[in-house]
Amino acid sequence: MARSGKRMKAALGSFNRETNYQVTEAVKLIKDGATAKFDETIEIAMNLAVDPRHADQMVRGVVQLPNGTGKSLTVAVFAKGDKAEEARAAGADLVGDDDLAARVQGGEIPFDRCIATPDMMSVVGKLGKVLGPRGMMPNPKLGTVTQDVAAAVKAAKGGQVEFRVEKAGIIHAGVGKASFTLEALEENVRAFAGAVNKARPTGAKGTYMKKVTLSSTLGPGVKLDLASLLAS
Repeated sequence: MARSGKRMKAALGSFNRETNYQVTEAVKLIKDGATAKFDETIEIAMNLAVDPRHADQMVRGVVQLPNGTGKSLTVAVFAKGDKAEEARAAGADLVGDDDLAARVQGGEIPFDRCIATPDMMSVVGKLGKVLGPRGMMPNPKLGTVTQDVAAAVKAAKGGQVEFRVEKAGIIHAGVGKASFTLEALEENVRAFAGAVNKARPTGAKGTYMKKVTLSSTLGPGVKLDLASLLAS
């Protein structure tokens, strides 16, 4: 605990918490401060001027990070026949239909992402109370209800990130690892922010992004300059 406290104190002393930093500088500050003995995740937190309780203010989408997440996802696919074989060939970790649904219904959810073919939604739909609260319910708008299960599996394994705004108007996501290069992290941060910006709902009024913060697993947050973040 003492070492962790010293690390946090040193990180806090390396920047001004009230300053909004250019993306390149912020990424360097976070990466340099991620000195834990494990490969810390670089995380982004975005405060949005939306109230997701209203349908026209919900923010949800998916983005393919150009340099991946650095995390290995376990992917489950609900499919039968040829589509099940395609999913397995593409690298899906779990493939099934009623048998997989029974496992999920019983509280066994050994996967991070769930994909389904359209014909399986009659089965998957019954799992809404289990998968829904975890944000894992397949959705055609996110590309997780599809006939092209091979492409969906490869996208999930290749660094695709789903995002969904929480009740307080905040979106959290991991955008890489401390071991990534500065350039790779910056590209991922910009890609993620760009996707959230494009997902601005019709009900959002005024300033959409209020605050964006970057941090590592054990480090403090660094505020990002929004103009710098959204610059093309």
